[in-house]
Amino acid sequence: MSSRSRATWPLIAVFTAGYLASYLLPTVVGRLVSGLGLSPAQAGLVGSVLLLCSAGAGFTLGSRVERIGPQRLARAGLLLAVAGYGAAAATTYLPLVVTGVAVGGFGSGTAMAVASVGIAGLRDPHRASSTGLLAVSATAGALYLVLPQLGGGHRMPFAAVALVAALVWPATGRLGGACQEAPSPEAGRSRIPRLRSGTVLAGAMVCWSMAQNSLWGVSSRIGQEQAGLSEVTVGTVLAVSLAAGLVGISAASALGSKLGRALPIGAGTVIISGCIALSSSAGGINSFASGEILWNTFYPVVLSYLIGLAASLDPRGRWAVLVGSASSLGVACGPIAGSLLSAHTGFPVMGLVLAALLLLLAVPLTAVALHTSGRPLVPGSVRRRGGAPAALVAGRTGGLAAAVPELGAPELTVAEISVEPLPRRKYRFSTGHQPKSKSASKSYVSTSAK
Repeated sequence: MSSRSRATWPLIAVFTAGYLASYLLPTVVGRLVSGLGLSPAQAGLVGSVLLLCSAGAGFTLGSRVERIGPQRLARAGLLLAVAGYGAAAATTYLPLVVTGVAVGGFGSGTAMAVASVGIAGLRDPHRASSTGLLAVSATAGALYLVLPQLGGGHRMPFAAVALVAALVWPATGRLGGACQEAPSPEAGRSRIPRLRSGTVLAGAMVCWSMAQNSLWGVSSRIGQEQAGLSEVTVGTVLAVSLAAGLVGISAASALGSKLGRALPIGAGTVIISGCIALSSSAGGINSFASGEILWNTFYPVVLSYLIGLAASLDPRGRWAVLVGSASSLGVACGPIAGSLLSAHTGFPVMGLVLAALLLLLAVPLTAVALHTSGRPLVPGSVRRRGGAPAALVAGRTGGLAAAVPELGAPELTVAEISVEPLPRRKYRFSTGHQPKSKSASKSYVSTSAK
């Protein structure tokens, strides 16, 4: 295994443990309804509590990962996830279940903050984020096939998330070399770059993720109540759709930056809006399966490019954590928003509203991708591309940091210009007189040519 792979796989493992709860949200919400007798709106509210605590952990701890240490913080997050989700699985007393969900959600958000900062510091953050989504989709897909075979009730989904967090614990021992080195005090006080682009991206991600998770949170109910499918059939469809997502993520990882970021983000969001409208209006297995499979094929592709875009805005990972937390905030609002919309308007109208919202969001997301296009400089590339940390430049140039490309700035495009040598010609004096000798003529031509 190469040194680069050894540095990446612990981050992928922590990323998987932190993201898994949101991928299992349809089963979690459905099992809360069937296992604890909650109404769909109440179950969606519990799911929102989980994701709100996850987003709160990202906002609170994202800027402190380097100060506290990635290994220590990741272990604390995984410990909270095991304890919280384990407690929720061990009891049927609703206040304890909600408390365990809140603690587990905070642990998941802590793990995601560590993984986001580490991935942003890698040489190719888009490939790493694609691999992380690939791992999450594979794990969630397997659980969607296994959980219906293990009986009903709310216990098994929470127990599965706690078990994955416990299995990831040994990987934290290698996180010390996986994340970036701690910055100097001057760098720690540096202003976050690309403030306008990052703010627009974070704001759009709240609504983008809310639209996605509004449907995802009620997908099981659409399949069972509107399409007339059994829980096992719905679980199989969701598992197949996540498997299709593996294909999409693999394609995104292979393409990398060949298509840029604007085209996959803009066109992918438009396609997703159509898939949401199709799935929400499903009246049978064909339309339901088609909408879910197509949607889950393109959703992780666009998400991987959005994560890579956020990581490119700041190699220290601050925008990656903030945008990721904004996404978690939108995901947290998704279950309750989907439950309320479907209860008051029905599933088809809910789908049309979400599709229209995504079409509007495609504009600012594409604009940010176009404005910040270009491959970012990453740590270790100062020799090759001439970038340098802003604090280092200011310290060595008397504060003239703007004269040197800052580390994290987009790489400049260099155009090659072909220059042909001028033909050697003999020149005459303007007075019309000829040189007196050949040596004088040669001397004059050589001087004129220069």
